[in-house]
Amino acid sequence: MRKPPPGAVLAVLAAGQFTVMLATSIVNVALPQIRDGVGLSDTATTWVVNAYGLAFGALLLAGGRAADLLGRRRVLLVGLGTFGAASATAALASSPGVLIAARAAQGAGAAAIAPAALALAMGLRPPGPGRNRALAVWGAVSGAGGAAGVVLGGLLTQAWGWPWIFHAVAIGTVAVLAATVLLVPSAAPADRAGFDLAGTAASALALTALVWGLTTARRAGWTDTRVLAAFVAAAALALLFLRIERGVPAPLVPPRLFAGGNVAARNLLMALFGSTWIALFYFLPLYQQQVLGEDSLTTGLGQLPLACANMVGAALAPALARRVGNRAVVVGALLTEAAGMLWLSRISAHGGFLTDVLGPSVLVGIGLSIAFVQLTALSVEGVAGADAGLAGGLVNTTRQVGGAVGLAVLATVAGTVTAHATDHQLHLEALTSGYRTAFAASAAVLAATALLAARLTRRTAPATTPDPAPRSVVPGRH
Repeated sequence: MRKPPPGAVLAVLAAGQFTVMLATSIVNVALPQIRDGVGLSDTATTWVVNAYGLAFGALLLAGGRAADLLGRRRVLLVGLGTFGAASATAALASSPGVLIAARAAQGAGAAAIAPAALALAMGLRPPGPGRNRALAVWGAVSGAGGAAGVVLGGLLTQAWGWPWIFHAVAIGTVAVLAATVLLVPSAAPADRAGFDLAGTAASALALTALVWGLTTARRAGWTDTRVLAAFVAAAALALLFLRIERGVPAPLVPPRLFAGGNVAARNLLMALFGSTWIALFYFLPLYQQQVLGEDSLTTGLGQLPLACANMVGAALAPALARRVGNRAVVVGALLTEAAGMLWLSRISAHGGFLTDVLGPSVLVGIGLSIAFVQLTALSVEGVAGADAGLAGGLVNTTRQVGGAVGLAVLATVAGTVTAHATDHQLHLEALTSGYRTAFAASAAVLAATALLAARLTRRTAPATTPDPAPRSVVPGRH
């Protein structure tokens, strides 16, 4: 049987990542219709978004380690199957409990897909220009997936109703599943050590408590008893996880992963970068709908320039890295995105898409995609092949948890500013004041991340050493 070309395999794996990112944002503009269609309360409506992010963030480390131990293609197929079935269930849901449970199951499936697909993609090429191009594709589809979710969410909701946002995801997932079966070859597990069940449970519960506390804080406030209890539980479970890891022969997160300190430092940068990612796709559609008065379709189409800029930036990232080095590219990209966010902080309550949204969206899209590509590359650089799935899970976890932290903080700040402004401003002007503050804070975080990146990264040249990862993802390469 003729082996599939690496480009075709990469396309399938990237399609899986695109689907995961799509599901993160596709419900945003359809929330009012979903609320009315299923009979959700205001609290339950927020959990249509939160349930997905909670399960996704809590289980990413477990998904990455399972991919290394059980086989990355096998875990990818299980994740796709779970994701597709959950999407179909969400489309047919007629009660709040079923819909929220289906969204949580989607997140669990995504936690298997993302690290397994990234590890398989990294194994297609050795370090160097080929792998950098693969990561550029990864960055393009990741950023475009978030923007496309808003576009498709608006289009499908306006045309056929909210269930079709889930029907479309289910159909796309089945297509990716079929392509994976046909084109992605099976591979032996990269690591045959035992599975750290206790550590996995402790880490998943700790992340669940942390993300639940953060998402609940957005609505109930940071001093709410439940929120404080969640944070205490997260800290206690994290300490338990560390104790478990010191006493097991095959820990969930092997200490060798952090040898040299590069992985930890660069995942810190990814967490800070991620803290503004989810918030962008949360606040920008809200401004377009609640202040500019756009309907769901117009709001979705308004994300197209950002998506296109994202793909352009991802395509430019490898060439820029070769010319000026990773550190300069990361710092420049973060500052570019910060400039776009600062531009967004000047939005007006009486503005319009062309004057307030278009220009900064393009700037943010270019900076976001380049930064994501290079931070992902740096986060997995030098990681042994046996730990590639776990490294992919870790970098996704830090971005996802960073996004949860960032959105919780920024939503609280924006809400507080709006509440105070309501006393002496009209409603639309008060809302705009909150959104402006959120974008300005995002710009400050990104600028600080750029300064930190200048210290924590170094100028690197493309690696020429053989890839330590097993090459069995392509038949005939071992």
